[in-house]
Amino acid sequence: MADDANALSSEIASLDFASVSPEEFARIVKKLSPKEIKEIAHGELRERVLAEIFGRMERQFRPEAAGSLDALIRWKVTGGDGEGDAVYETHIKGGVCTVTSGRSENESRVTLIMGDAEFLKLVSGNGNPVTMFLTRKLKLVGDVALAAGLTRYFDIPKA
Repeated sequence: MADDANALSSEIASLDFASVSPEEFARIVKKLSPKEIKEIAHGELRERVLAEIFGRMERQFRPEAAGSLDALIRWKVTGGDGEGDAVYETHIKGGVCTVTSGRSENESRVTLIMGDAEFLKLVSGNGNPVTMFLTRKLKLVGDVALAAGLTRYFDIPKA
């Protein structure tokens, strides 16, 4: 089992994330169990995966769906086994989505809090946000209505 996790970790670590389409990434995530995600969600690999996902949010943003929305959305991806929390912010304003790493002093309209496995499942279209919320795998602080509609502002890949 550990050898399988090591092989998987090596396979994912060797990926050129820039050349992997959102749909391909969704298919990769769909194959992973929460335990396998936990095995690879460490250190530099975790940072690379999160940076690539958040980097793509600006390109997958659908300005026509956002209209005049002005909102700061904070994402807190909780780390396990000694990994720190990763915090990113997406600011939607004037038909533009801007993503920054780290927590600003600005007040967010909504904060989404979840573990690595839940985050990867959610952003790859492999997880149901309502189910995650109802089972407390996704926690929200702030505007629940905004959080409920977030998926319409982004092109979410399908596996």
